Amino acid sequence: MQLVSGKSAAGGGLRERKKRATRAALAEAAVRLAAEHGVEKVTVEAISAAAGVSVRTFFNYFDTRDDAFVTIDADARVRIRRSVLDAPAALSPLDAVREAIGTELAEAEQRHELWLLHAEVLRASPHLLARSLSAHMANETELAEAVAERIRAGSGPSCSTPAVTAAPAASDEERRAALDLYPRLLAAMATTAVRVSLEHWCARQEELSFADVFQETFSLLAAGLPAPPAR
Repeated sequence: MQLVSGKSAAGGGLRERKKRATRAALAEAAVRLAAEHGVEKVTVEAISAAAGVSVRTFFNYFDTRDDAFVTIDADARVRIRRSVLDAPAALSPLDAVREAIGTELAEAEQRHELWLLHAEVLRASPHLLARSLSAHMANETELAEAVAERIRAGSGPSCSTPAVTAAPAASDEERRAALDLYPRLLAAMATTAVRVSLEHWCARQEELSFADVFQETFSLLAAGLPAPPAR
């Protein structure tokens, strides 16, 4: 799942905030138009008009029309990585990831209607879903690298061995291969937990808050997934 949030990336000035707002407006316009009319009927001109910018501005943010449908908030991964690295040393890697993602989702929950529209658009367009999964894997790799860096800094299970830092030019597959098992597993588990939490909450919106479902999911993981009592 690609996160949606109104938070600003750390250290961003007014110019950067305006750029992020424009990009977010274009992505939201693309999703809403696609949900209403179907992806194939949505043009760059329509997206730009809905967001109140020129076509030229659209291409300052996206290389192709389809890019606008894939990731709604490109800065979320940067904020999560920074939060994981900046979390208190007393927190375990799992808790650092839980706090980082939980903080992001607390704001994103306010726009859950857009989450649902985005999911519908991706499900209806296999080629976009494939691109979204690729972006999802890249975000997962970056999260795993943040966990590995946190462990190398001295926080986390003492049995973990140092992860290898991949060269900046390395492919996503090479970066994942350079990581130890623990950070890869934790990152994969965390991203899956977000997806499952969202799916579970969507079916029970009248009964539960998303924040409660998310926290319960991570609590179960932290406890080692004990079997629930028989009903």
